[in-house]
Amino acid sequence: MKRTIEEAFRTPLHFLRSVKRRLRLLVFRLGNLRKEKFECPICHYIGPFEDVNRITGPRKHAACPGCGALERHRHQYLVVRAILDSLDASQMKMLHFAPEDCLKGYFCQRFGSYETADLDMNGVDYHVDLQNLPFPDSTYDLVFASHVMVCIPEDGKAMREIRRILKPNGMAILPDPVSSEITIEYPEPNPYEGYNVRAPGFDYFDRYKLYFSRVEKYSSRSWPEKYQLFEYEDRRRFPSAECPLRPAMTGERHEDVVPICYA
Repeated sequence: MKRTIEEAFRTPLHFLRSVKRRLRLLVFRLGNLRKEKFECPICHYIGPFEDVNRITGPRKHAACPGCGALERHRHQYLVVRAILDSLDASQMKMLHFAPEDCLKGYFCQRFGSYETADLDMNGVDYHVDLQNLPFPDSTYDLVFASHVMVCIPEDGKAMREIRRILKPNGMAILPDPVSSEITIEYPEPNPYEGYNVRAPGFDYFDRYKLYFSRVEKYSSRSWPEKYQLFEYEDRRRFPSAECPLRPAMTGERHEDVVPICYA
């Protein structure tokens, strides 16, 4: 059977990308021989992690140079993998909001039906507002929306809608960044924080209990240190001109939380 042009070039193109990726990783390792080494549970890379610079400041040991997964992505992956170990996901239907590239492949392989959604993002199955979803009741077994609630002013509406579209015994994984000891609401979206409308605290996840029958929380401390699931960030400098309502936090290493909300 004759191969198409796309098929004929797919293997060499894939090979060239693979070689380029391996060379980049080698250069990064050689340039960071003295840095602490970690392991990415998603792509299984072992070595130093990349520091990143964000508007809110630099973070050490944040990104896996192999797949680009950040601290929260590695943490979320470990939580989802642990939950799915006892379930037959091939019979489950999942909806993924604001889908992350480093997680899409895993979800797509594990779930029998995998769909994506966002308000504005290109390449998703549905363009929808999380506060007013078009899906029928009891449509999905799992809804995953990471760092999405932090951008929604009327987050209670979104929680209610997510609960509505979950099947009986369904789950919603709704992590948000813990950037304050106690949740601070902003009067308007802050463009310097990705248009966040609040600085969630550890108390923020208690709001889910108003809409879901049970909420379980997984901490960065629940997993081996080798995966590096903490945010190394100097938050003593807050509040700042860009983030005037974000409070200071002590310490250099900050905990991440992944909540599992059960219908």
